[in-house]
Amino acid sequence: MAIDGTWQRACKIHDVSETSAKLVVDGSITDIQKEFFLVLSETGLAYRHCELSWVNGEFVGVQFFNRGRAGKRARRGETLVK
Repeated sequence: MAIDGTWQRACKIHDVSETSAKLVVDGSITDIQKEFFLVLSETGLAYRHCELSWVNGEFVGVQFFNRGRAGKRARRGETLVK
């Protein structure tokens, strides 16, 4: 979903890591902006702030903007322990 809400596309997560993801996007991706939100729940309460990295057909690569503790760990090279 666009940050300003002007567009949204259904997609599936093909591959994901703590810092990036590969998505399969339904429909046209010509109007996807460089910065957007990947909404992970139907209510919109779970999301990741993304930056478009690359486009290859129906696939797009995104980098997550690191925020909070997970972002600080990633910058320091630490791993998540659950």
